[in-house]
Amino acid sequence: MFARRIAVVGTGYVGLTTGACLASLGHRVVCADVDEAKVERLSRGEIDIREDGLAELVTEGVAAGRLSFVVGASTALKELDRDGRAVEVMFLCVPTPMGVGGIADLAAVESVIEETRDALPAGCVVVNKSTVPVGTALRTVELLERSDVGVVSNPEFLREGSAVHDFLHPDRIVVGSAQQDAAERVAALYARLGAPTVLTDAASAELMKYAANCFLAMKLSYVNAIAELCERLDADVVDVTEGLGYDRRIGQSFLSPGPGWGGSCLPKDTHALLQAADSVDFEFRLLRAAIDTNTRQYQRMVDKIRTAVTGRRNGSLTRSRLLLLGLTFKAGTDDLRDSPALAVAALLRQAGAQLVAYDPGVAAGSTSIAGSLLTVVDDPYDAAEGVEAIVVLTEWPLFRSLDWKRLASTAGTPLVVDTRNLLDPDVVARAGFTYAGIGRRVARPAG
Repeated sequence: MFARRIAVVGTGYVGLTTGACLASLGHRVVCADVDEAKVERLSRGEIDIREDGLAELVTEGVAAGRLSFVVGASTALKELDRDGRAVEVMFLCVPTPMGVGGIADLAAVESVIEETRDALPAGCVVVNKSTVPVGTALRTVELLERSDVGVVSNPEFLREGSAVHDFLHPDRIVVGSAQQDAAERVAALYARLGAPTVLTDAASAELMKYAANCFLAMKLSYVNAIAELCERLDADVVDVTEGLGYDRRIGQSFLSPGPGWGGSCLPKDTHALLQAADSVDFEFRLLRAAIDTNTRQYQRMVDKIRTAVTGRRNGSLTRSRLLLLGLTFKAGTDDLRDSPALAVAALLRQAGAQLVAYDPGVAAGSTSIAGSLLTVVDDPYDAAEGVEAIVVLTEWPLFRSLDWKRLASTAGTPLVVDTRNLLDPDVVARAGFTYAGIGRRVARPAG
């Protein structure tokens, strides 16, 4: 495979993973960011995000001379041009946060295009890797005003916590463009991965990312609704979803009920697709129902906790002391953005509960979420002293191996509300706890 010279603009989850992984495939990559301090840290191999295997790839890439970091997109283009071989592909991996009305804010994308428009060499390909609305590739062509520069949509399908694995072992590579040569050049970057490749038009590629994420959101909302139905019909959601998962048309992924879905992608992408549907006068009722179901799920978790603690659905949680296990939106990451755990915590605090929390991905005393909402600690055993319930909100495997007998002897009331169905009810019950899961029968200690 012929090594390409690549600029990656943006060093967040997507940009840094893209740059490090492409460098590991043999390409020469320069990553650009506007944060000077961050660039200095990355140049030393220090990364700010929790992502399995990423630090090692960055260190290896820098040591091998295939990966470097600079301040500013235009600087990246100059860096690659120093030895006479100009940049061949520029990836845009900048933030596209939810803007007014739910549509993605493209200010960062447009800013990079404006900065690099005149510096891009003829024959270069600009690749939209960020999640962008349908029509962004056409907008990029208009902003570039360069018929000699190709534009490609190449959406990412990376899960936080396993982004490196997902990049190097993809289910598919999607490349969309009106220019066949540009599309094939971008697809060739991933040739060593041996993944199925979908070559299509830019609009279809852009829609594909939203369609995938929104389908997963609807699947999660569906299984949360099934879990509630299980509680009302005295069925067990674990058994129900096991049976569902063996159906190859459905599959086993995204069938675990929880406190709701969140993170940096699903909330933003569902609202963006809903806005796109509204813009063409299409009433996407199914997607809107999934969003509404998810919002309702936060309050349902609070009601479940309230009932478990007080014995009544409308009981008072005022001054009830609760230990929350997990704050990040999912295990394996330190990302708190749109975390359902925090949404539930906010409602619990609003109901008068006193909250202390432990999460292996969040530092004790974290100022970003501490204060009036809750206190973050580094020892769950000390924090459990005198609590009226322990609430599992994030599915960290570490929580399974806690000394539950020790926790039971410390807690004021040995009660666990497991919103992730992470724990083994029998193990927790034998330790002395009453266990309440989601869509499951309550398990009580023997005797």
